Amino acid sequence: MATPATVEAPFDQTQSKDPFWAPASVVGLCGFGTTTMIAGMAIATNGINWGVDNGAVFPMALAFGGSAQFVAGVIMLRRGEIFPGSAFMGYGAFWWAFTLFLSGLTGDKAFGPTAPYDIAWFMVVWALFTLTFAINSHYHGPGIAFVFWTLVLAFVLLAIDFALTGGGHTVSNGLWEATGIDTFICGFAAWYVATGIITAQHHKGRKVLPF
Repeated sequence: MATPATVEAPFDQTQSKDPFWAPASVVGLCGFGTTTMIAGMAIATNGINWGVDNGAVFPMALAFGGSAQFVAGVIMLRRGEIFPGSAFMGYGAFWWAFTLFLSGLTGDKAFGPTAPYDIAWFMVVWALFTLTFAINSHYHGPGIAFVFWTLVLAFVLLAIDFALTGGGHTVSNGLWEATGIDTFICGFAAWYVATGIITAQHHKGRKVLPF
């Protein structure tokens, strides 16, 4: 019987299973990680002036977090790797949806009185989507597990923030900042794992940076 470590470890690959499609984990993780870090800084700006707003988030979300990550997911599924392929395609689509939802491209409703509750439920369903991966993430190393569990927390905190806002409550600066910091840490962890993967690739599979 295969042990959990041998079931599937696509985030720790140094050789391609396919002569045409190389692993796309680095692109997917960097697309997710860098966009999430910027989003975290924008969220934390609600609590303290980090100097970042959605003007920086949306272009990254469309180009790198959305499009590049989605393509990475397609490549990983083409390679037969369901966990990273599904995750990258899912979060690529998330960044597209997030941008459309919050930028006003879908109409004025995004800025109407029900918007905070809309966003809260949006975050709830993405927390559930993330939980699907989090409970299986330990098969892929501690770095990936850390990314998914901090992401679950980020979505839960965001759902609470916007539910409180929708109920007419004032969300404390500290809660916004905590949400943003957790989101930033999640993105940073994804970037770190990507750096570990590509570094191992250049050191014949040796994990110079543990992940």
